[in-house]
Amino acid sequence: MHSVALLAQAGGNDLFSNFLAFTILGIVSAAIYAIAASGLVVTYTTSGIFNFAHGAIGMMGAFTYWQLAVKWKWPTLLAIAVVLLVIAPAFGWLIDRVIMRGLEGTSEVTKIVVTIGLTFGLIALAPVIWSPRENRKVQPLFAGNKFELGSVSITYHQIVIIVVALAVAVGLRLLLYKTRPGVSMRAVVDSRSLVQLNGGRPNRSSALSWALGCSLAALAGILIADRLGLEVLSLTFLVINAYAAAIVGRLVSLPLTYLGALILGLVENYAVGYLPTNPQFLTDRDIDLTTTLRIAIPVIMLFIVLLILPHAPLRAHGLQRSREGVEKPTWAWALVGFGAFIVATATVTLFLSDKNVVSWSKALVFALIMLSLVPLTGFGGQISLAQMTFAGIGAVTMAKVGGESGNLLGIVLAILIAAAVGALVALPALRLRGIYLALATLAFAFFMDKVVFSQKAVFENGSLSVGRPPFLENDRVFMVFIAVVFSVVGIVVVWLRLGPFGRRLQAMKDSPAACATLGLNLTVTKLQVFMLSAGIAGLGGAMFGMLQKTATPTNFEALSSLPILLMAVAGGVSMVSGALLGGLLYGSFPVISEAIPALSSLLLVAPGLIGISLGRNPNGAANEIGTTVRQAIDKRRGRIEHDKEPSKFRAPMEPHLEVETLGIDRGFGPEDLALIDEVVRLDEEVVASGPP
Repeated sequence: MHSVALLAQAGGNDLFSNFLAFTILGIVSAAIYAIAASGLVVTYTTSGIFNFAHGAIGMMGAFTYWQLAVKWKWPTLLAIAVVLLVIAPAFGWLIDRVIMRGLEGTSEVTKIVVTIGLTFGLIALAPVIWSPRENRKVQPLFAGNKFELGSVSITYHQIVIIVVALAVAVGLRLLLYKTRPGVSMRAVVDSRSLVQLNGGRPNRSSALSWALGCSLAALAGILIADRLGLEVLSLTFLVINAYAAAIVGRLVSLPLTYLGALILGLVENYAVGYLPTNPQFLTDRDIDLTTTLRIAIPVIMLFIVLLILPHAPLRAHGLQRSREGVEKPTWAWALVGFGAFIVATATVTLFLSDKNVVSWSKALVFALIMLSLVPLTGFGGQISLAQMTFAGIGAVTMAKVGGESGNLLGIVLAILIAAAVGALVALPALRLRGIYLALATLAFAFFMDKVVFSQKAVFENGSLSVGRPPFLENDRVFMVFIAVVFSVVGIVVVWLRLGPFGRRLQAMKDSPAACATLGLNLTVTKLQVFMLSAGIAGLGGAMFGMLQKTATPTNFEALSSLPILLMAVAGGVSMVSGALLGGLLYGSFPVISEAIPALSSLLLVAPGLIGISLGRNPNGAANEIGTTVRQAIDKRRGRIEHDKEPSKFRAPMEPHLEVETLGIDRGFGPEDLALIDEVVRLDEEVVASGPP
């Protein structure tokens, strides 16, 4: 739409004028992407955390600007200054103080999930503050003012965007490389302790980086609000387009990030004017490539860049002791647990209403899809943001092959085809890890969503009919069937975990470098676990389609994979029971909201709150429950002596001690010595007397 308006200003069909119009609009788009991407680079370079919530923060900044400038009629410059210099930095400080400092000693998966949780929390919070029923518009800066460049009109707002992007680039370069606070911000990510030893204040530096990142996110949201409108999801996920620009800079280089933004902005807008129309033979088959490819250009570029560029080393907070780890499953507990689960499901179906049977069956399907992450993420440490996409492949296969009769061959092919697609995705991504792998799978999910699932040739009339076998037509029987399928797959996952393959996955998760040194073929292992995970997700998609008896593209949108990962990690992604708990919890939100309408607003925010809290308990709720139950059993059996008067001093639960408690900034006190005695468990008199 914006391109069409600019072409109208250019005066029609003149080739040079059209080219100039697309170029100008491409540069303006590039400036927006550059500002958004630079905020991502700042927070990642200075904290080691890739902020998936960057777009949501920008969305909140845009809405806050509207509240001040439009609703309360503040002067425009004053409203912008308050948002960028007060509100956004304060919010960044709060995020760092309350959330990010609790992520010490957690894995890359947990860090990603926490920012995903923050994203969904803000998406749910925005409509609570600003009613979606109210129509809101933001006028461009200097509205109505423009000047002519040849036959093309350029607005003052577009000039402001370009100038601001250049000013941000220069300002960030000077800050990060020419000032002491900037150097300290970059040093914190490598070693907080060394920064403190050299007189720096790592907590202050970390807070400054998040404050700066939030201000840049809000700036991008304000500048693009007139173009996208004040719509929560559009503003939130604009930043996904900026991922490609940030990856061109390998998440560390601002000049390369701006280059990536320029390439992306120009390619996007040139595609509008110069991408050829669909060939007739594709149109006859209800395939529209031109429109979908235009929409998917950012994610296509992201995937290509991830594959061809050398990567800077992924950043993390130095060497630290991990707080993550769960006990291995045992066959006795596993078999008893699966049997009890099937019996409990069959019993519960007798008391549920017909509507609630479908709702809780959907929760079990979500649990099955989350189970696909247990071997991949829980055992192998690999990140996937495309599980609902693989589920969509399974649902489409079941609809096409199973037909109205629900032929069980469709289930088998759903598993095999999803696994094959998983292999195709894994092959080019085998050299990726951490956040790069997460972004690659997210790019694949968006490509499937925008290019494949949107085609009428895939989803005729926007939906597909999915049949069930005659013996599964009853919803209560089908709920028990899902429980049996989950248990069978769970047994396979436990068997793999206790075997050689599970040990290889665990070794790959703990130290890929050590595995390579010992001669383990991580390439084959990663390919195998990706295929296994995609196959399980495909099975879950087939079950999802059979449950609803229909499947639509909206069921398998790219972003629907994010809450799947979030709730799987919240439940305990390293455990089969964690996947079950995560699925039940995720499926319970709409049931509780319908039963108790007063809690609906709280339940909308609940996934975000759960994700944010993972920094405090990264092993998940299932592990916490299991640990509590085992401790209670052991105490009951007398295996743990209960101290009626617990020691005043307890070993720290955090994975590290602050430097000031190590006798560097101040001497050891009696409490410090008592704490060390309890941790080390040495008797001073025995040590002083020497060896016998």
